[in-house]
Amino acid sequence: MEPETTLERTDAPTDRPVETLDVRDLGPPEPLRQTLELLADLPKETVFVQHNDRAPQFLYPKLDDRGYAHETIETDDAVVTAIWAEEGER
Repeated sequence: MEPETTLERTDAPTDRPVETLDVRDLGPPEPLRQTLELLADLPKETVFVQHNDRAPQFLYPKLDDRGYAHETIETDDAVVTAIWAEEGER
């Protein structure tokens, strides 16, 4: 599924640049580590889309602590989490 189509199913802004990361083939803790490292390097206006094989339960509190909004949806082939900085956090 294309990131733009997936984003339209979430509350994530659709007018920002999008960066994606597919971690479906990685074992823990690599999806968490890679996601947090990439987020730290991205501009705040970028929406990050993670494709995983499960909901990233351990990622959610870390995103909350860092001030990111997030929403997870299931597609036919992945669990997709959109992550973005709220307007006031950019």
